[in-house]
Amino acid sequence: MGVELLIALTTGAALFGIGLYGALSQTNLVMIMMGVELILAGAMINLVAFWRYLHPDNPAGQMFVLIIMTVMAVEMAVGFGVAIARFRAKGSVEMEEATELKG
Repeated sequence: MGVELLIALTTGAALFGIGLYGALSQTNLVMIMMGVELILAGAMINLVAFWRYLHPDNPAGQMFVLIIMTVMAVEMAVGFGVAIARFRAKGSVEMEEATELKG
């Protein structure tokens, strides 16, 4: 295993861990979404690192990363839309106060 792969995997794992902590420890909707974005970014870095290590000549992994980045952008747009609608309706985006969302 090369040094570059180890650095990329360590960076991806660190981003994933920070994102997981951020998503689970926060009560603000925007901060939770930021944690989820960090989780996806860490997973994406690890995906690219493994893909580059195992198949250096195949660009299919790059296309998969572009799809993940598109999904991340859509998720953030929808999440911010929900946060703005919630803030306008209730004046807060704290998830502890969102009891009407329970099914």
